Amino acid sequence: MGPVRHGRPLPLEPVGAVEISPAASLLETDDGGGVFIWGMASWCWEPGDIVGRRLAAVQLVETKAATPTEVAAAFDVDFDTVRRWRRDWAADGVAGLMPKKRGAKGPSKLTEEKRDEIRGLRASGMGLRAIGRQVDLDPSTVRRALVDSPASVAPEPAGPLELLARPALRTGERELARVGLLSGAEPVICEGASLPLAGALLVLPALAATGLVDAFGAVYASGRAAFYSVRSLVLALVFCLLVGEPRAEGLTRLDPVDLGRLLGLDRAPEVQTMRRRMAELAGVGRADQLLRRLAEVHVAQAKGACGLFYIDGHVRAYHGTANLPKAHLARARLAAPAEVDTWITDAKGDGVLVWNTPPGASLTGELRTATEEIRALVGPDATPTVAFDRGGWSPRLFDELVAAGFHILTYRKEPVRPEPRSRFTRQEYTDDLGRKQVYFLAERRVRISYTDDRRQKRYFACRQVTRLDPDTGHQTQILTTREDLSAAEAAYAMFSRWREENFFRYMRANLGLDALDSYAKEPDDPTRTVPNPAKAAAAAKVLEAKATIAKAREEEGRAALAGGRDSSQAAEIAAAFADAEAELARRRAGAKVIPARVPLGDVHPDAERLASERKRLHDAVRMAVYNATSAHARLVAPYYARADDEARTLLSEAFRSPADLEVIGDELHVRINPLSAPRRSRAIAGQCNELNATETLYPGTKLRLVYSVKDS
Repeated sequence: MGPVRHGRPLPLEPVGAVEISPAASLLETDDGGGVFIWGMASWCWEPGDIVGRRLAAVQLVETKAATPTEVAAAFDVDFDTVRRWRRDWAADGVAGLMPKKRGAKGPSKLTEEKRDEIRGLRASGMGLRAIGRQVDLDPSTVRRALVDSPASVAPEPAGPLELLARPALRTGERELARVGLLSGAEPVICEGASLPLAGALLVLPALAATGLVDAFGAVYASGRAAFYSVRSLVLALVFCLLVGEPRAEGLTRLDPVDLGRLLGLDRAPEVQTMRRRMAELAGVGRADQLLRRLAEVHVAQAKGACGLFYIDGHVRAYHGTANLPKAHLARARLAAPAEVDTWITDAKGDGVLVWNTPPGASLTGELRTATEEIRALVGPDATPTVAFDRGGWSPRLFDELVAAGFHILTYRKEPVRPEPRSRFTRQEYTDDLGRKQVYFLAERRVRISYTDDRRQKRYFACRQVTRLDPDTGHQTQILTTREDLSAAEAAYAMFSRWREENFFRYMRANLGLDALDSYAKEPDDPTRTVPNPAKAAAAAKVLEAKATIAKAREEEGRAALAGGRDSSQAAEIAAAFADAEAELARRRAGAKVIPARVPLGDVHPDAERLASERKRLHDAVRMAVYNATSAHARLVAPYYARADDEARTLLSEAFRSPADLEVIGDELHVRINPLSAPRRSRAIAGQCNELNATETLYPGTKLRLVYSVKDS
């Protein structure tokens, strides 16, 4: 008989128990839970008995039956939680293991009455921080009240929807269009679940506010026989921009069926179709009329932002083989073939109007055109402010603008004496986004001289607000005729000109602002005068002659100091210098009679310009999309804590998201799939409530759009 071996007793714990340690196991069922030590039940608790369960975990550690790490793993909590339970039990016994009430210890300030008041203030257009000040609540609490609206979660669909449903083919309508019997297929909604890119339909309420689709329909209503109506073409461009394809070529990188669902059609137009149809619209020559109509709608919709207009030019570099005029590229710090556009944006940096600038035109000249356009938009009685950079510096022009009923806001260009440091005071200003701006400012009245047409000296009088950078000592002078603004308000308005720069930057990077939308070219104006190349060549010869004489005199001076020349050599040298001086005089006289500017046709008879009409059509769509997404970014801000940094990336994700489409009665329900994080889904859900309040119709139908986010 062999030796008796003593070891661990046979396992006696129930089936399904989880091992905590070699000595202990845990069993939890719908009837409660229990801990077994060497197979013996040691602690147990009823369903929902949180205190009993925590006490068992603490006792396991206290009796050394298991380590805190083993207990944490078995009870599905982290190590710090077990440590906190032990600390609370040691301090207060079993009472310390009772769940703590989270949140405010007193009654909540966010009553239903407060929620209703907050929603009402938000509906009136008031911002998040302003609402917080009005109702005496923290902005985060205001955001939570808006997000917790009951309409933020998608309702359950009435019936099962087909996953990735494909739209019905529209072959018959295409045949009708082909024989000239159909001028635009009507949209038919394809109902289905998780349809790719359907989140882009979120943009439609804000897009409707821009008037883009209606403006295209009114300006280009021709009744032309075609399957794709002007509305479908415009919406196709809009959706391409939203999902990251800013050029017509992007249609080749998108599934035509996915894009077609958004249009209410069986498929989207192909690249060749889009190019041909846009070229036809451009051939009508109504781009300026379209842009002006959009500007009128914008000014009517955004009256609060259209008392101040920023004006600047944007240079579009050209890299082809055509002989185009050159312009200065500030980004590259060189002159290159390019086209220049002049843009007007409002106080928020949203686009208002754009036109193609003539070659060689200065900002001062374009300001006259801009103020004429602005006057036509705002009416004869308004006194708008135009803000521009130093490129528009002209005291004479300033007087003209003031006489025409405008205020000016610009930087001072000419050198001025710095203000004494003792004149600067610290001033604070809370901007329209609720941020506190701190400036060190000095202010005084100034008179700037200029010469009028009669060569008479005149003066332009205005306010000068000087900002001091306390770290570097640099001073920036701002001129304005606005007397109703404080110095801090004037400084903030001028420095906010970077909103227009941000407009250019975003449009260039994301919406194809510099895209070559058309390869078409047109002859440049042959009568336009340009610098005469012969003048520059003659000036170079004059400089060459002067340099030769200067070098010869230098050598003659050294030779004279060395000595050894007789009178005959000196006479020869003098005669040579006389001939050189005569040659210099002849060259100067020849250069003087050469005209400084000549007609372009005499110098570059093959000069061309990029045809701008089609470019303007695409720019109209880009501007409307930018304005619509900017409105969305402002709308989502109360629901998203990181909106200042991530609003546009959040919207980009939402626009690319799949969604369910379902028609219920006279409503088109768009149920967005949950986004990449719950906070992002909640933000879009909160925004959906406000979009639904607009009661926007899907273009071309009588279906009211109802947005929601599916519950994850």
